[in-house]
Amino acid sequence: MTTIDSNKDSVLQVFSSLRTSLVRLVSTIVPQKEIDDIIQETYVRVCQVEHPSQIRCQRSFMLKVARNLAFDYVKKAETRLATTLDNAELQALQDELEGPEHDEIYAKVLADQEFSHFCEAVRRLPAQCRKVFVLKKVYGHTQKEIAEYLNLSESTVEKHVAYGIKHCTQYMLALED
Repeated sequence: MTTIDSNKDSVLQVFSSLRTSLVRLVSTIVPQKEIDDIIQETYVRVCQVEHPSQIRCQRSFMLKVARNLAFDYVKKAETRLATTLDNAELQALQDELEGPEHDEIYAKVLADQEFSHFCEAVRRLPAQCRKVFVLKKVYGHTQKEIAEYLNLSESTVEKHVAYGIKHCTQYMLALED
């Protein structure tokens, strides 16, 4: 058996023994439907490491890869949520639309624009506060879950959520003026 084969066998053994822990970790960050993809991507990434012999602790490395992939998913989700129509497109749609459906479509476009502004408000939060806020308000995790996952006190999580709400509210109100 070559060194490459033995390294892959070792990775597979560690991965198999760690799968439940990986699922538990990732499930605290991303929606249920994304867990399997992230776990699979974790295995692929670990297998692609050029010098696996340099990894001192495969278990910690795999957990960190899974966590980073999950956070990457959250960041990409934030970006996708923020993609919406800009003001020029909104004006062009308003000019083109006529008839009874106009009010309904216009209301939807305005709601999309308001959502875009909210996403911008969230993007402006400090990084740690934004993580906490998104995990709480977008993914619905409890403060205790977030505190354990991010290694913060529940009090700190509560303060981040409160700051996020205050900041986003102020940002949205400033846009109305």
